Amino acid sequence: MNAKILDIDELAERARQLRAAGEKLVATNGCFDLLHVGHVRYLHAARALGDILAVGLNGDQSVRELKGIGRPVNNESDRAEVLAALECVGFVTIFPEKRATRFIEAAKPAIYVKGGDYSSDTLNAEEQALLREIGAEVRILPFVRGYSTSELLEQLRQTRK
Repeated sequence: MNAKILDIDELAERARQLRAAGEKLVATNGCFDLLHVGHVRYLHAARALGDILAVGLNGDQSVRELKGIGRPVNNESDRAEVLAALECVGFVTIFPEKRATRFIEAAKPAIYVKGGDYSSDTLNAEEQALLREIGAEVRILPFVRGYSTSELLEQLRQTRK
């Protein structure tokens, strides 16, 4: 098992230790099904906002609920291992729920980051309320145009016809 892949309780403890040491934890989450350069640029930009980056990874069932039939392409263990291999990622925690609420509660980040395909209006209301309660700064990073897992999969389907 990769030491950067933490369960939710391990994440909570590591986050507590980081806060006690005065470190700024940045958190983000997503499916990260087929890792592409848009993801990598986004994760590097998120990491640059603090001292360490925690990535919440949607588990397989929640990806199916969010993305539909045929997703995820890669299972949660493989997706976690690929994310953990990135130098900019400090920790990866798989969560089974559709929403990242439990992940956010465990991480209690100083900064919570989402990509430009989100806005303050489209962030989940329960997640927003928890982030306000924690006192986390919410940052929306610019969307990296031209990179989308769904678009990549559609291109693959078209080339097979």
